Amino acid sequence: MTIASDDIATARRVLETEIAGLRALADVLDESFVATLDVIEATKGSGRVVVTGMGKSGHVARKIAATLASTGTPAHYVHPAEASHGDMGMITPSDAVLALSNSGETPELNDLVAYAKRHAIPLIAMTARAGSALDRAADVSLIVPDSEEACPETLAPTTSTTVMMALGDAIAVALLERIGFSTADFQQRHPGGQLGRRFVKVSDIMHGDDELPLMPMEAAMSDTIIEMTARSFGCVGVTNGSGQIMGVITDGDLRRHMNDDLLSRQAGELMTADPMTVRPDILAAEALGIMNSRSITSLFVVDDARPVGIIHIHDCLRAGIA
Repeated sequence: MTIASDDIATARRVLETEIAGLRALADVLDESFVATLDVIEATKGSGRVVVTGMGKSGHVARKIAATLASTGTPAHYVHPAEASHGDMGMITPSDAVLALSNSGETPELNDLVAYAKRHAIPLIAMTARAGSALDRAADVSLIVPDSEEACPETLAPTTSTTVMMALGDAIAVALLERIGFSTADFQQRHPGGQLGRRFVKVSDIMHGDDELPLMPMEAAMSDTIIEMTARSFGCVGVTNGSGQIMGVITDGDLRRHMNDDLLSRQAGELMTADPMTVRPDILAAEALGIMNSRSITSLFVVDDARPVGIIHIHDCLRAGIA
């Protein structure tokens, strides 16, 4: 066996060991998981979830706190040692504490656990040791399987941290579904990066009423051309007496009708009727797809057939949507 194949064999052994730990976790989930969700949901409105842990459990705790916060459950991480030196003030009676410790005997957690008990702050334990100090102190205990670590001689936490991380994800997603967390809520918490751009709506980047290039159907083409030039969208919307958009005139329409009587005609005569429009609540990526498929650069945004905005392909590009 070559060195490369040895490495791959090791990697597969690690992955299979951790997969076995996750399967074991799925098998032991019980009513304590539901009780955990109940405790956390009770903090909504006035409190948040304080996630804590030491060492590798602390790194997992930070990730769990971040996942909870980004999916509709306010949460933050508190370092247990720092809590003993003033950061206990970051924990309020309206909060719930989620403490991670594989052994359940982490001494750095003692002061924080005592503080939670003294102030009647709900304490959720995540540990592999039933009957440990942390388990006995907790109001709810999530006992994870005592699975084999993937690291030889258990020199470093591997399976145990993977299992805790996955259990944190399960808590966050179950809470997300309980509270009906929507894509709009998600976008508000992820305004930057690729995730945020995926959920940008047309209403977020469209140009509003004061920028709309609109003319009535009876408007002279001379005035219509002036309006089109002033607004710089390469088009103008044509409306009826009720303010509903009936058609659109583009630069291409002007070129096709360039003759001696162009300026003597009315906008309603030259417009392309029943133009493609979009709603303000659709995703900007969908609007971009429409523009690309139809080889156009602008779309009027309508509500009940009345124009409320306009979106240009450059608006999508500036927002990082491609």
